[in-house]
Amino acid sequence: MDRLLAMQTFVRVVETGSFSAVAREQSSTQSAISKQVAGLEKYLGVRLLVRTTRAVTTTEDGLRYFEETRRLVAEIGEAESELRRGERALSGLLRVATSVGFGLRVLLPHIRSFMRNNPDVIVDLRLDDGFVDLIEQGIDVAVRIGTLGDSSLVARRIATSQRMLVAGRKYLEQLGPEQSAPQIPQDLLQHSCLLYTELGTRNQWEFSTADGSTVSVRVHGPLLTNNSEALRSCLRDGLGICYIPDWLISDLLASGEVIELMKDWLVKPIPVHLVSPAARKHSAKVRAFGDHIASILSSPSQPS
Repeated sequence: MDRLLAMQTFVRVVETGSFSAVAREQSSTQSAISKQVAGLEKYLGVRLLVRTTRAVTTTEDGLRYFEETRRLVAEIGEAESELRRGERALSGLLRVATSVGFGLRVLLPHIRSFMRNNPDVIVDLRLDDGFVDLIEQGIDVAVRIGTLGDSSLVARRIATSQRMLVAGRKYLEQLGPEQSAPQIPQDLLQHSCLLYTELGTRNQWEFSTADGSTVSVRVHGPLLTNNSEALRSCLRDGLGICYIPDWLISDLLASGEVIELMKDWLVKPIPVHLVSPAARKHSAKVRAFGDHIASILSSPSQPS
């Protein structure tokens, strides 16, 4: 039995709560993963996990062993990374997560350049606008946009994302003679607004003026979506007005399909962070990827 591999497997089974999830991660079978854990239990002479048809939970011994083993596996990974750094090219799997729109329109080109510089690294890119549990899904590093909640994750702020108020040209062209484009935040109450449900403020949109005064309005509209690409498509089709990151619609602004509104009113930018589980913060791949992305996104010439 490869005891280190069995320990790593046991840690991931506890973190994910699933033998099948770990089997997918290791390109193995559920039976093989189960045998690794069973072999570890036999070696230790204790039962580590309780397996049922619905869940996998730790025994009291298993929980104590998990807490120590997770620390030990992380320390071994850190030691190996230190030895490998500078001695040979980076290699192996790097799991990266971010939102759909940001991943497709901002991050992907820079992932390609990272891969060109590190041809032995395999990037597993996960795109999801919803909440992703980095530990449960085995993610090495995520790019998250917005204010972070308190957690055990290690965060590094690398940029800001500028938002703006916009409408599709089609929407503005179909307004009746009694209705005009909004000039002040309160005017939005008379318009159809498109709502992104993954935004923390959802339908509470906040604006400020150059003198620092702020106005917040609770808007409404015909569409709510948790997908940024769907939001962009509906905006382009003229369904309403949107409070949206500039990088998601920069090409539509350039083509004139989307028009910026209320330019005298400022929209507060939101931070962009690189986030990793604490156990992966010393990974050479995570560090190299983070430095690569941070150097690009912090450049003034890049989409903010």
